[in-house]
Amino acid sequence: LMWSEDYYKKTFIIIPAYNEKAAINKVLDDLSTLGCRMVVVDDGSLENIKEEVSKYKQVIYVRHRINLGQGAALQTGIDFALKQGAHFLVSFDADGQHSVADIPAILNPAFSGEADIVLASRFLVKGYHNASLPKKMVLKIGRWVNYFFTGLYLSDAHNGLRAMNRLAAISIRISENRMAHATEIIAQIKKHKLRYKEVAANVIYTDYSRRKGQSSLNSLKIFFDLVLQKLFR
Repeated sequence: LMWSEDYYKKTFIIIPAYNEKAAINKVLDDLSTLGCRMVVVDDGSLENIKEEVSKYKQVIYVRHRINLGQGAALQTGIDFALKQGAHFLVSFDADGQHSVADIPAILNPAFSGEADIVLASRFLVKGYHNASLPKKMVLKIGRWVNYFFTGLYLSDAHNGLRAMNRLAAISIRISENRMAHATEIIAQIKKHKLRYKEVAANVIYTDYSRRKGQSSLNSLKIFFDLVLQKLFR
């Protein structure tokens, strides 16, 4: 479906960024074609990301003084966008692995009122990815880990591309500062009975995004973070 410019003007794209100076310009160039406002949350970067971001009129720059993690940066961006009157929000990784061309399809169920939150999936038909075999295995295990902790069995465990309406953005509160926030979001979808939908999307790993990405060891750490959360909260 084609939506009026007004829908995109009410949409904020949240981009958590930590030392992404090498990739952020290309990401913001591509996103600028949509007509949405963007919030780059600089999560205590050592690089001067503000210098790059200030070139874009539709981008608002927000900074954490210290590195708090992607979950915390995402929550900061969501809170800021809601205060600015956002009706719809998109989360988008700063390392260039997501495709801007997928955003209209991700937003479509939110714009139409079909879903409160829309989750991108590289594993659905028409989705694409170039993940290595070890990465695919970690993501497959992640699906079962998510199911164990949330009761929702999704096709893609940890995809940073998602869209939500204002209701979902207000309902979901991220307390897991680091990468375990992806499972926390899914748990809150169930807790708040939010309507959700998965939509096919592309994830293209470059040499740069692979260097920046999660190692298998980090994935194991996320699992233990979730176990401890389950046991002691």
